[in-house]
Amino acid sequence: MPKSSPIGKVVHWYDRLGVAVIKLNKALKVGDQIKVKRGDNEFTDTVTSMQLDHKPVNSGKKGDEVAVKVSQPAKEGAEVCAAE
Repeated sequence: MPKSSPIGKVVHWYDRLGVAVIKLNKALKVGDQIKVKRGDNEFTDTVTSMQLDHKPVNSGKKGDEVAVKVSQPAKEGAEVCAAE
C-alpha cells in the first residue's frame, strides 16, 4: 500500500471546540476525507467545516493554517493525510 504524502500537520488543538489547526503542505477542501495520525492513534474523518483567519472557507492551499472540526482529539504534531 503506497504511503500518501501528508496533507499537513496539526499545529494547535482546541480541546473545548474539537478543532485542529492544520498547517497545510497541499490543498485541502471541505468534503475531503482525511486521516489523522499520531503515534499509534489514528482516525479517519470528513472535513465538514474549515476556517481561515476565523472566517469560513471551502478550501485551503499550501502554506495556509486552517482550523478544521474533527470528531476526535488531534494533538499537536499529528500528521494529516488523505484517507484512501
